[in-house]
Amino acid sequence: MAGTIKRNNVRVRGAGHRTMIFAHGFGCDQNMWRFVAPAFEKDFMTVVFDHVGAGGSDLSAYDSAKYSTLSGYAKDLVEIGTELGLKDSVFVGHSVSSMIGVLAARQAPGMFGKLVLIGPSPRYIDDDGYVGGFSAQQIEELLRFLDSNHMGWSMQMAPMIMGNRDRPELGQELTNSFCSTDSEIAKAFARVTFTSDNREDLAEVSLPTLVLQCSEDIIAPPEVGEFVAHNIPNSRMIVLDATGHCPNLSAPEEVIAAMRPFV
Repeated sequence: MAGTIKRNNVRVRGAGHRTMIFAHGFGCDQNMWRFVAPAFEKDFMTVVFDHVGAGGSDLSAYDSAKYSTLSGYAKDLVEIGTELGLKDSVFVGHSVSSMIGVLAARQAPGMFGKLVLIGPSPRYIDDDGYVGGFSAQQIEELLRFLDSNHMGWSMQMAPMIMGNRDRPELGQELTNSFCSTDSEIAKAFARVTFTSDNREDLAEVSLPTLVLQCSEDIIAPPEVGEFVAHNIPNSRMIVLDATGHCPNLSAPEEVIAAMRPFV
């Protein structure tokens, strides 16, 4: 446990008695929270970290077997919470980290008291009666493209994922983030992310949950957000005016305003 803080490059700020912990999405790092987390430092102790393979994390800690499922990342989150003594904290997860938080909440009852899920998706691949946003063939083509050309994939996909084409600097920032991620770990994490199916885990969430859904999002379309909110018993969904998949970067004020009454 002694290496947990260094392994995940954990940073703690703020002064509140309660803790809010922020988890970033695929291809990103804790820097994606720089416009959101500080807004809560007056009332909460805030925690940001990097998943292994991202940002300033310890790349030598990467274990392909452990991280072959999202449960491996959830275990890391639980270890961070244990190291910091978190109880009844607020978990804020973006994209794939929303499901990592759902899994961690099951692994460590009492560690979290509320969940905020931004752009969550329990399954990206369409299924009978379920809209995930992608066909199985589309996901496989996406992963093959990433396997063959990490840099080219990042340059093409990041601006599409970010959206907000009238603000190209946002797409460029996400491109740079994708490109700076260790390519082999990124390929493995992408496959875990886009082929996971956590639909059945949603019904096991008993915590008050806020789902923040962007009005337009090619990665997690509105039908997905509605599915998440419908299948988590004690949840509510807010549809943001923001577009794209990263409102924590493109529309932080709106994200903060939506979170405040809930937390």
